[in-house]
Formats: sequence, structure tokens, C-alpha cells
Amino acid sequence: MDHPNDRSLHEKPVPKGGGLGILAGLALSMILFHSPSNELLWIAVLTLILGAFSFLDDLHHLSPLNRFLVQGLLAGILLAQVGWPTELPLPGGHVWPTEIGIVFGWLFVVWMTNLYNFMDGMDGFAGGMTVFGFATMAMLGWLAGDDAYALLCAVIAAAAIGFLWFNFPPARLFMGDVGSTSIGFLAAGLILLAHRQALFPLWVGTMAFTPFILDATITLARRLQRGERVWQPHRTHYYQRLVRMGWGHRKTVLWEYGFMAFCTLAALWAVSLNPLAQWGLLGSVLLVHVFAMIWVEVYEQKKRAV
Repeated sequence: MDHPNDRSLHEKPVPKGGGLGILAGLALSMILFHSPSNELLWIAVLTLILGAFSFLDDLHHLSPLNRFLVQGLLAGILLAQVGWPTELPLPGGHVWPTEIGIVFGWLFVVWMTNLYNFMDGMDGFAGGMTVFGFATMAMLGWLAGDDAYALLCAVIAAAAIGFLWFNFPPARLFMGDVGSTSIGFLAAGLILLAHRQALFPLWVGTMAFTPFILDATITLARRLQRGERVWQPHRTHYYQRLVRMGWGHRKTVLWEYGFMAFCTLAALWAVSLNPLAQWGLLGSVLLVHVFAMIWVEVYEQKKRAV
């Protein structure tokens, strides 16, 4: 059970561990695949290992250090099997030294794993991001001609739709760390694989998860600037602030779904553009989110002044 505390947005105990259902979909899909590639198999196996460890964390609340060590080890194994970015992950990116690619790739996996966990704090939010994000990668993989990759991503999106039946506000079941950290790790692995196999660029894959990445990254940077203990739970993410200001879970998550749909369309469009147009599209996506964050800041100040 997830019992509410002073940093929670829910007000009564809610069962957690719903992410097990999504991981079951991943495991079943790999069993039913006729001949999954070695890379897809490695990604799935490592995700399930992390899921088992994260389920222990849900049960026994393991230390942040132990979680980081396991995540870091699995991220290193993932890079060794799937590969790392060989060039700057931006439109028209240029080749960079291997050492930079390895470090960036490792940080990318570890950060995606944790930010997904950080952002799993509102009914229907992480489940919705999983639906939009993995559905986007499924369509991108299909457009690139890799049916196995597209099918695996589609299975994860479909499993998340099943989870949302119980998690859409008001939630009856939470995803738990077993779901959030595993899905973040899985997303990072599949984005890296797509980049290495030239299905779509890394930056296009991450664009699909922009609502999570920007909120988590900017909030972390601000907390570091204030000298806070960033590994401790808090309620300062932009979505959390909207819920606390009276928007509630349902209204906030529906607006977030709108941003996710916008990012899905942008990612699908990006692969057909030239590098200059891609820069313009990427800049537009970032500006929309930055303006939304500024609006939250202004709205919060007005609420305090009343």
C-alpha cells in the first residue's frame, strides 16, 4: 500500500505494484516473438531484472545508494549490448569521441530511469506518458520498417492502456517503482537501440517524452540550486504544483495528455524534415513547454497574492 504523507498528492492509502502488469506484457511479448533480436532480448531481460529489484524496493524501501548502484550497473550492461550515441544527439549532429558517447549514454539511461520515477506522482500521469511515448516509438519503428521493434513498443503502450483503466483519476491502483523505474529504463534502451540502428534519431525519441524530461530536469536543477536533498520526495514538480493549486488530478493530467499528443505529432513529423526545419521544430516544442512553465510560475504567484 502507498500510504499518503506530507509530500503525497493522494489522501488515502492506495495499492501499488500495477507496473507488474505492464512488465508481464513485456515478458509475454518476448516469449511469443518468433525470433527477437539479441538487442531487443537484452533490453527486455535487463528491464525485467530491474523490475524485480524495484519490486523489492516497493516492499522494503531500499536505500537510494543501493538503487543507484543497481541502476548504474544495469545501464552499463545495456550500453555494452545495445551501443551508445556515436554523434551529438541533435539535428544534423556531428561525430564525437567514443568516451563522450559512453558517458552520455550511461547518464541518459540512469536519468530516464529516475525521472520516470520522479514524475510518477499523479493519477494517470506515468501511465499516460507510457501510452503516448511508446505508441510514438511504435509508429516511428513501423515507418522505419522494423516490425519487431514496432510490435514491442506497441505491446508496452497497450499494456499501459490496460493499467490506465485502474489508474485514471481517481486512481484505484498505483504503478509503483516496479513500473516507473522499469519503464523509464526500457524507454531509454529502446531509444538508444533505434538511434544505433538508424530507425530514428535519439533526439526524436526523447521528444516523445518531453513533458517528463523537461519538468523533471528543470525541477532537479532548481532544487540543486537551492541546496535541497534531491533524492528525497517533494511536491515541487510543475504538475504537482498545479494539482495543489486547485486543478486536481483529472484536469491537470488531461492538459498533460494534450502536451504529450503535441509531442507525438512533432516527433512523427520531425523524421521527414531537413536538419534546418528539424531545429525549428525542436525549438518550437521546447518553447511551448517553457512558456507553459512560466505560466505556472505566474499563476502560482497570483494564487499566493489572493
